[in-house]
Amino acid sequence: MPNPLKDNPNWLVVRDRALVPAGAWARQRRDWVVANDPVYGGLRRPGRPEAIALGGTFLLLALFVLFLALFQWNWLRGPIGDWASARYDREIELNGDLDVNLFSMTPSAQVRGLRVGGPDWALEEDTLKVADLQASIRLGALLAGRIEMPSLIITKPEVVLIATEDGRLSWVLDPDKADDQGMKIPLINHLVIRDGTLSLDEQKRDMTLKATVSAREGTDGEAGFHLDGRGTMNGTPLRLEVRGGPFINIRRDRPYAFKAELSGVGSTLIADGSITRPFDLGQFTATLSLQGRDMADLYLLTGITTPNTPPYRLSGTLRRDDTLFTFNDFSGRVGTSDLSGDLTVDKAGDRRRVDADLRSSLLDIDDLSAVLGGTPRVTASGDTVTTSGAGAKLLPTAPLNVERLRVMDGTLRYRAARVKRNELDIRQVDLGADLKDGVLSLDPVSFDFNRGSLNGTARINASRDTPYTTADFRLRGYPLESIIPARDGAPVVTGSALGRARLEGPGASVHDFAANSSGTISLVVPQGRMRAAFAELLGINVTAGLGKLLSGDTGTSEIRCAVADFTVRRGVATARTFVIDTTPVLAKGTGTINLGAETMNLRIDGETKQPRLIRLWSPITVVGPLTAPKVGIEGGAVAGQLGIGAALGALINPLVALLPFVDPGLAEDANCGALISSAR
Repeated sequence: MPNPLKDNPNWLVVRDRALVPAGAWARQRRDWVVANDPVYGGLRRPGRPEAIALGGTFLLLALFVLFLALFQWNWLRGPIGDWASARYDREIELNGDLDVNLFSMTPSAQVRGLRVGGPDWALEEDTLKVADLQASIRLGALLAGRIEMPSLIITKPEVVLIATEDGRLSWVLDPDKADDQGMKIPLINHLVIRDGTLSLDEQKRDMTLKATVSAREGTDGEAGFHLDGRGTMNGTPLRLEVRGGPFINIRRDRPYAFKAELSGVGSTLIADGSITRPFDLGQFTATLSLQGRDMADLYLLTGITTPNTPPYRLSGTLRRDDTLFTFNDFSGRVGTSDLSGDLTVDKAGDRRRVDADLRSSLLDIDDLSAVLGGTPRVTASGDTVTTSGAGAKLLPTAPLNVERLRVMDGTLRYRAARVKRNELDIRQVDLGADLKDGVLSLDPVSFDFNRGSLNGTARINASRDTPYTTADFRLRGYPLESIIPARDGAPVVTGSALGRARLEGPGASVHDFAANSSGTISLVVPQGRMRAAFAELLGINVTAGLGKLLSGDTGTSEIRCAVADFTVRRGVATARTFVIDTTPVLAKGTGTINLGAETMNLRIDGETKQPRLIRLWSPITVVGPLTAPKVGIEGGAVAGQLGIGAALGALINPLVALLPFVDPGLAEDANCGALISSAR
């Protein structure tokens, strides 16, 4: 039978040029070893030295086997505990039996009576005590640089966690290497926890928690990982429940499902998701639902500073990637307003950073009053929440929590596309904030009205014990008819108002800031129209004013200009310029507005530009709270004018008695251009 290899010319070349020379070289090396290598010669013809070495080797092997047969692993309990205690600067003891099986593809160990003491500042509480611990490890994975545990059985573990106000954590064995990336637990295929307990004392947030912990396999409702805790936070009940699936055939590439619920301080958080790579707790994705009475309460549960709000309900996707948390595409309601957006929380060093982009399709302005520091009255019926307005004070009184602002940085952008019908006729809202090292910058602060807008910036330095605020706000084109209500179906005044407020001062709330502020406040009406009856009454023109008013005359007079310019010192605004110039009357005012007491005390003197038969020479007064001032006239001046008229009538002639009430109308137009320029 022909041989294809021998008939192949390529094979002949390989044989002659490679295989034959290689075979000859191998035979030469073999002959040299046989002739010259002393080790080979000793093994073939052992002498006395070789026999002693061989006997010694077999003796060592026999002694090693005998040592393993008689060795007690309990002999190492003391040395292991001493080494671990010195390494982690706390008492670590193995008080029970120690059994180890090394001769297996899954080496295992059993430890009884394990105790890990607390650090030197918490010696009265052991961090961990375990009655019995059995663990095995997969040798092949270990040689590949991974830790995989086919089995872990823990009986009666007692865990005590203590966190002090200054940030010390009792469970961190090596504080120099502590991080916030989440605990990374080795892959466990079979986990059993029997009669476990966990105790937490978090002193900074006044939180205590005692929980039971268990884990077992099976197919019934009790299988899987269970943690059930009860405690208190800030004096209110606290509840924590965590559920995980059974630990059966857990793999690194298969997410591990869990569900957690945390309730306390008027808030409830529910997370339903999975750990992406078991058991790297720094990586997970979950659907997060949260609800409560006030978002500010979330600071105690999450450490994230949020403003005060009415009751809320939100839901979105929560993801963790080590120190980075994202809460994306969330939506829900705050009060009676819808809210959606994205939130990012990260931590660099010892500071947390929060960036939020929030949106509302339809905002109830009463809900926003709580965010800005007001105290809205909120009522709830079933799932319906109604916000009925602000509290007793016109300016918000809720204090700013400066300590919470100092522990984090971040940015916020909030936009409301539409606003529900409101007294101020606000149509859109745009707010921006930047927080850095305890300094909060608000830019923009923008409210768009049906006509006109309010825009401004503010800077709140919360690094001080009492915050110090600098604010600059401008009002453009706001309609006067939105300020002064209509009468008899017709507007009293029409026109557009311009204004500016530049204030600075200390204060923990908007109200306290205004009560201690200094600066200027100005309001300008470049032109407009006023009901003629009220224009006449500015000068107490009885015949013309009352006549038009009683006859129902809806005619108007021109407002040539109106300027109110106030200087503010320690919360009291004093009129520097106060002029209302209409076609028939030039009115000038004096007085003060107390921003702290939220009251006004103004006096307006009117001078007619045309002769009037009956005019009361008495100033108009505007006094009382800013929310409901009272308009009147000075009674003393009127009584004096009436007394003079009566005396003249008795002594001279009844017609002469009218002279005190006659106004020749000598007032001139105001220099509106100069007044407006000075006020701006």
